[in-house]
Amino acid sequence: MVPDEEASEDLLEVLALARTPHGTVDNVMRVHSLRPSTMRGHVALYRAALHDEANTLPEWLQETISSYVSILNQCGYSLANHWANARHLIADDRRADEIEKALHARRPEDALDGAELALLRYAAKLTLSPGDMTRADVDALKAAGLDDGQILEANQIICYFNYVNRSLNGLGVSTDGDIVGYYAKT
Repeated sequence: MVPDEEASEDLLEVLALARTPHGTVDNVMRVHSLRPSTMRGHVALYRAALHDEANTLPEWLQETISSYVSILNQCGYSLANHWANARHLIADDRRADEIEKALHARRPEDALDGAELALLRYAAKLTLSPGDMTRADVDALKAAGLDDGQILEANQIICYFNYVNRSLNGLGVSTDGDIVGYYAKT
């Protein structure tokens, strides 16, 4: 990973785009520093999937879906960051502990129900058995009360985290030097 002081002009431009609210560039982005174009694409995809103002799924649920996919993929990096975000947004330690325990046990039904549970079941199947997905999987989300836009939001979050988990795990990226969590205090 190229440090700022050794960065080319093109890389410095993309690093500026990738800066967190804390003013840092997390390793998940910095790992792209040898190929600034993939960092640029990653930043755009991340923000479109998870931090778009048009999303209507509650932010805590978006972060919980992200965390569950990361658990299923055994990606400690994404889990550390996105569960910290989910916990912050849930804003109830007892409830967050209950959900976290259920996710790690791969039993989201122990803490969630309705549309939330339907989304986590969809996330598990799309993550672990993508070739087995059928129209019935989308129909189950609609039956749980989700609209097409919400289904697309969840689908894109799940797909993004499957991509990024594999990228992080495949390159051995750790949180060393990162400020963990979007809402972390500096």
